[in-house]
Amino acid sequence: MDTLIQQLINGLMLGSIYGLIALGYTMVYGILRIINFAHGDVLMIGALTSLSGMQALTRFFPSMTPLAALLLATLLAMAVCAILAMGIERFAYRRLRNAPRLAPLISGIGLSVLLQTLAMVIWSRNPLMFPQVLPMDPIAVTHGSAAHPPAIITITGLVTLTLALLAMGGLWLLVEFTRLGRGMRAVAENPRVASLMGINPNRIITLTFAIGGLFAALAGVMMASNYGSASFSMGFLPGIKAFTAAVLGGIGNLRGAMLGGLLLGLIESLGAGYLGELTGGVFGSNYQDIFAFIVLILVLVFRPAGLLGERVAQRA
Repeated sequence: MDTLIQQLINGLMLGSIYGLIALGYTMVYGILRIINFAHGDVLMIGALTSLSGMQALTRFFPSMTPLAALLLATLLAMAVCAILAMGIERFAYRRLRNAPRLAPLISGIGLSVLLQTLAMVIWSRNPLMFPQVLPMDPIAVTHGSAAHPPAIITITGLVTLTLALLAMGGLWLLVEFTRLGRGMRAVAENPRVASLMGINPNRIITLTFAIGGLFAALAGVMMASNYGSASFSMGFLPGIKAFTAAVLGGIGNLRGAMLGGLLLGLIESLGAGYLGELTGGVFGSNYQDIFAFIVLILVLVFRPAGLLGERVAQRA
């Protein structure tokens, strides 16, 4: 039972990060019907920018506490990623809105390679150590025993899960109950009609990319804080898994992205925890990445619209 609880905790923490990233995919798809495959690399830029920001702050302000440096560096990373995401929309996708579907896909893949190459030039190809600012001391969730260690969670993991859930809930409230949210839903429904109603589609689309960039930066800092490192390639696999989460929940649906992220994290964590036992030791936890792709294949074959379906109506 302790093992099950531990895997559930790990899955929720991991799934909350996937959900944050998946929101960027689903917002862009809901409005433009394109998949921004450079989104995972925005996460990477956010993590590395926050690392550089922390290093600069501690160098120029020695009296600053590590926690304050982390908070300021995270805000800097979120601002940089929002600007980067707006630039991606302006220069990589805007001219391709009416192009064949393959064109923006290729553009996104090319941009992903470009961002990784630039990151290698700026931060090197070697993984960089990310400072552990929050305590990593384990907090026992269950009593456990000598034979079965208790389920644990760290302060960093608890903060990650809490911030991710608050951010996802805040975005849902913004989309459902604010003027910007109504504009986003109107442009997703029909941008031409929305423009006749006084809404600027270009502005709404740019802000949507910016919000996705903010969430990607936050997810990048969370990942780097939990794993203690950041590198130029850290965004690729989480980006693919977050895309899987968006498809699982129903791409174009915010609640679906949140649900898909949490479910994928739980599936991956439970699979990693029990795969070795189920296969008699043939496969271990190092094969946990296969579950995301198995889920993607099954969803595309049996339920292409995802668990919650496509929320955005077809354009006229």
